[in-house]
Amino acid sequence: MLSELDDLDARPGSTTSLVRTIVGLYLREMGGWISSPHLISLMDTLGTTPQVTRTAISRLKKKGILDPQARGGESGFALTATGRGILARGDRRIFEPRSMASDDNWCILSYSIPEAQRERRHQLRKYLQGIGGGLMAPGLWIFPDYLREEVWEILRVLDLKNQATVVVSNTLEFTGTPQSMAAIWWDLQSLDSLHRSFLAQNGKAANASKSSPADSFATYVRAIDSWRTIPYLDPGLPLSFLPEDWPGRASSKLFLNIQSGHAAAARKYMESLTKRH
Repeated sequence: MLSELDDLDARPGSTTSLVRTIVGLYLREMGGWISSPHLISLMDTLGTTPQVTRTAISRLKKKGILDPQARGGESGFALTATGRGILARGDRRIFEPRSMASDDNWCILSYSIPEAQRERRHQLRKYLQGIGGGLMAPGLWIFPDYLREEVWEILRVLDLKNQATVVVSNTLEFTGTPQSMAAIWWDLQSLDSLHRSFLAQNGKAANASKSSPADSFATYVRAIDSWRTIPYLDPGLPLSFLPEDWPGRASSKLFLNIQSGHAAAARKYMESLTKRH
């Protein structure tokens, strides 16, 4: 089972990831339940066969995101409490891309975990990296201060609050340049690749003028699916810490344009299938 810190570890673009994206976008506003035929029809719009969709749904059931539940004599799936927590956490990241200003505060985390708790130390590193933390030294991490609440949430869930210290400051002093230090603390090459991949996949998607509701639905779901991991891994560093050709601002702008151009039509299409089922 997933914990409240976990997101679904599924490759963006995979059937499981696309089902998870539909669940995240629409299931809560549908009362937390969807019929099996409705979900299969939505995935059919994305070009996925019912058999493949059912396999993906089974994976979400095993992960504890969906729970089989019949309503009104019709089979379907309800969103679990764990699933709701994961999706609520994701909303804060996915739909409101954030970036630091040059004078914003930093959050520095220091911790010491004994060897007897090695597994929790491994989990902590995994989750800190998963919210965009930069590794300054063993046991020493750096984040934009707007991620401080998530840092404390991780420490709370892992029961490590008493073994950690958090310092907030708007001043960093180091011997290198901001760009050189950021390249050491974060994997900027991988983040750069993620942004450029998103731009390449979705560069033509912002223009919604000739899209049908079904096309808007497919475009929007695929764009969200290819975007949703990026705001977790990219902390939104100040421009002074980034290369001059950094693609992050462009990809954030494209994402917001796709959202404004396709979200409403995609929801109408989803609702039209709801009535049909």
